[in-house]
Amino acid sequence: MELLGVQVEMPSEAPMLLLRETNEPRRVLPVYIDAPEARAIHLGIDNVRVARPLTHDLIKLILDELGADVVKLTVTELVDRTFFAELEIDLGGETHVISCRPSDGVALAVRTEAPIFANEAVLDEAGQIVEEGPITEEESEELLDEFKRFIEDVAPEDFDG
Repeated sequence: MELLGVQVEMPSEAPMLLLRETNEPRRVLPVYIDAPEARAIHLGIDNVRVARPLTHDLIKLILDELGADVVKLTVTELVDRTFFAELEIDLGGETHVISCRPSDGVALAVRTEAPIFANEAVLDEAGQIVEEGPITEEESEELLDEFKRFIEDVAPEDFDG
């Protein structure tokens, strides 16, 4: 997946993380996130350094000090309109898989240049196909509308089996 960035949905001003498949059919995965994580992702993308480390910067510093590497982030599930993710960390040749929110995982992945993935089932369920090229504001709004319809129409029994 490639990180397209974080956009703010208007008029609610809700931040939304946008990930896109690097392979065909290049579906976009929109994930609603909280404002602090949106800011953390933006700071990580822009490589902004502050006087004292913020949470995701601190986590990176701890991992660096321990000699651990973030191998990858994977968006693993969509359950009851909530996305789940896992960070794969290598520490001394031993793999550790840690559950996290996709927004926190992306904020750390941009700081460590770790690749981002999404399980096929998640993309099948929530991925949206958009035209190739940069996403325009109109396309972003259409994508958001489609995602809202998905969220409004989904029922718990849709996830059985």
